[in-house]
Amino acid sequence: MGTIFVKDRKGNSHKLEAAAGSTIMEIIRDAGLAIEAACGGCCACATCHVYVDENWLNKLKTRCEEEISMLDQAFYVNNSSRLSCQLEFNEKIDGIKLIVAPE
Repeated sequence: MGTIFVKDRKGNSHKLEAAAGSTIMEIIRDAGLAIEAACGGCCACATCHVYVDENWLNKLKTRCEEEISMLDQAFYVNNSSRLSCQLEFNEKIDGIKLIVAPE
């Protein structure tokens, strides 16, 4: 087990347990935090949009074409924007810091 640190839309900080092989979206959703994830993790929407702390961006795999396309349709996108359904948790990102993007 590992840990992720998530700031929700109300500005509250959460320390969540994370299992290798789970997506960041699943971890946030299963913890009961407000993240819609309407497509269930199929990269067919942008309702699991998060901002990744800049210190962690280089530890993530690059965005695939589908993720780029979905982020093009999202609001409030910036350089640290990612779809949390596309981020698989592993020991390399243990301790990652994220902010759930506005709806």
